[in-house]
Amino acid sequence: MEQGYAMAKLLIEALDKAEAGEWDAAHDIVQQYDGRGAAWLHAYLHKVEGDDSNARYWYRKADMQPFEGDRYEELYALRQELTSGTEGMMGQKPAT
Repeated sequence: MEQGYAMAKLLIEALDKAEAGEWDAAHDIVQQYDGRGAAWLHAYLHKVEGDDSNARYWYRKADMQPFEGDRYEELYALRQELTSGTEGMMGQKPAT
């Protein structure tokens, strides 16, 4: 569980970097991880960079269709995904 929580924290850090326009730094973090949230964030980064075919690949890895809203709506939805769940971030219970 602790490892999942640490991963979620780093993915949120990558999301913060993406929001700040630090695309390379966000990509460096996200490419280290697997899972739905990481794949979705990876798709978002490629979509914003204009690499649609790579973005579609990562949406498939996230087991989802490409996001229909604008980039700000997608960032909001990504943040919701990474910070919610029945037991905390990405469904992982935080270490106590």
